[in-house]
Amino acid sequence: MADLYQKALNSERRSLWAECRLKGLAKDTPQRQRIVEIDALLAAHKAKQDKAAPKS
Repeated sequence: MADLYQKALNSERRSLWAECRLKGLAKDTPQRQRIVEIDALLAAHKAKQDKAAPKS
C-alpha cells in the first residue's frame, strides 16, 4: 500500500528544495527551515514504521 503521508512530505520537500536552489535562498529562510522540519517528520515517520513492521 502506498504511504500517502510520506509521498506528500517528499513532494513538498522536493518543491521547496527546487525553489531554494532556483532562488539561491539562505539557510535561515522559512523555506529552508520547513525542509529541516520535513526531514525530521520523515525520520520520525520512518522510525514509527520500522517499529510497527513485524519482524519475520
